[in-house]
Amino acid sequence: MIQFLLNDTPIAVQECSPSLTMLDWLRTKKGKIGSKEGCATGDCGACTILVGEEHIDANGQLSWHYKTINGCLLLLGNANAKHIVTIEAVTTGLYPTLSDLHPVQRALVECHGSQCGFCTPGIIMSMLAVYINHQTYPGKKAIIHALGGNLCRCTGYRPILLAAEKAYSYERSYEPYSAMAANFKATLFADLDDIPFLKNGPRKFYLPQTAQQLVELKTRYPHAHLVAGGTDFAIELSQNMLLPDIIISLCQVQELSQLTDNNGELQIGAALPYSQFVELFYRYYPESKELFERLGSSQVRNSGTLGGSLGNASPIGDPAPLLIALNATMELLSSAGSRTINVADYFVDYKKTLIKSDEVISKVTIPKRPESLKLACHKISKRFEDDISTVCLVVAVEHAQNIITQARCAMGGMAAIPKRAKCVEQLLLSQPLHVSHFIDAARAISDDFSPMSDVRSSANYRLTVSKNLMQRIGIEFCQQVAPINSSNNIAITRISHASL
Repeated sequence: MIQFLLNDTPIAVQECSPSLTMLDWLRTKKGKIGSKEGCATGDCGACTILVGEEHIDANGQLSWHYKTINGCLLLLGNANAKHIVTIEAVTTGLYPTLSDLHPVQRALVECHGSQCGFCTPGIIMSMLAVYINHQTYPGKKAIIHALGGNLCRCTGYRPILLAAEKAYSYERSYEPYSAMAANFKATLFADLDDIPFLKNGPRKFYLPQTAQQLVELKTRYPHAHLVAGGTDFAIELSQNMLLPDIIISLCQVQELSQLTDNNGELQIGAALPYSQFVELFYRYYPESKELFERLGSSQVRNSGTLGGSLGNASPIGDPAPLLIALNATMELLSSAGSRTINVADYFVDYKKTLIKSDEVISKVTIPKRPESLKLACHKISKRFEDDISTVCLVVAVEHAQNIITQARCAMGGMAAIPKRAKCVEQLLLSQPLHVSHFIDAARAISDDFSPMSDVRSSANYRLTVSKNLMQRIGIEFCQQVAPINSSNNIAITRISHASL
């Protein structure tokens, strides 16, 4: 069985569909209909809930940390040992007065931040997460970042942003969530099986706690569906009506949730959510913010993982081009041991990879940054945040005395897999760090890729915008070395095809 705390009520579940999401369970099994279903794909935020997890700080002290997650993307089994907080727990009482409301609710009322109310529960939960995790108002930028995954089509965001600030003007509200969770956790594992699970007839959901348990399960069920944060898998369940017989979740495997910094070499567990490693990643590769801050929303980044993105093998997965350009490696684990491969070699064809049926992705290793490395990351999408890439381009070059000694260029959205642009790389290699050579390399993108036209864009648009991005990167890199002269400007004007 699995056990978790729902608001202030301990829950134990064993007989249940393995593919049931937290949102569906809340609404159909518990009658908690405050969390709304808008899109069921993690795009609207109407189903946002808080998920509390126990963390150990640098001093070894245990504490509970709360983050936002889309209820439509959280599989019920992945709630094991966690504290689920819904909108119903924010203010208790059937008919509360204005002064009885939680500060974030009261501020939203007084600032007229709600009309139809459908999106309001999710917005309140996102505001509540900020309120819990920041003792003082963190600033407008932080609020916008936190609300990036919550849509509002009625009032617009101005009154909501005002409410987020005004919530801090009231007397600070006591948050009882951590105290509830601590009391619950003390008795949590008293009667749990070795491996928490759910079952519904022959269909099963397993939640291994160790790598050993994981590889044993994968050996026993080689065709099982692996899931970590579920930000893509849950969409398969709800939109494509996928009904897998066996689901194995990686999200609580201890060894796959580690983050290690070996003097600049980063080892990132395959099941570690983005939000728990990106700050360290930014320390060494600040340019990667362009991708990670636009990868889904806060709710998605609180769930999604590198292992899940690579395992999904999507041609438009944002992390893959970055990992390929940085020459990252990945460890594949099985009952026979482990092996390490380059991320660039992992992808074979559309949704096909080098991973064997008994293997799982255990970690990704990012090499130490060379001193001369220049890195550029660009993502083109229809929306700035919480949208799929039309084109993703990452370029990493090393140079000595302004001569390019290493060049790696990787792109997503341009082929059936994320892949290197080897013709582009060849044209850059051994050339002076000069804009004209990036212009020449831009022309070679057509030799590396023959993109398709689809609902997101035409093939011509993808090629044109990719060439312009390459020119832009050349300008950015060379400006860091020396000012661009007039001859460079003339060349750029001649080659340019479309405005960014």
